[in-house]
Amino acid sequence: MSTANMEVVIDFEFLRGRQNEIVVKELSVAAKNMIDSFRFKIPYSMTTQGSDKNWLNWDYGHIAYHDL
Repeated sequence: MSTANMEVVIDFEFLRGRQNEIVVKELSVAAKNMIDSFRFKIPYSMTTQGSDKNWLNWDYGHIAYHDL
């Protein structure tokens, strides 16, 4: 398969960490015949937070943050 004309879209959603840093919560990758999404667990001990607007919450996730 030739990758010369392959297009890939990468998107991420984030929450703010303890020191107002960006902490990736969800990473999505889409290509012509593939789409996948990865939700990460909380990276360190902190108060549960999230957003009702985009349904992101630290309680949701299945991949350890250090694997990002």
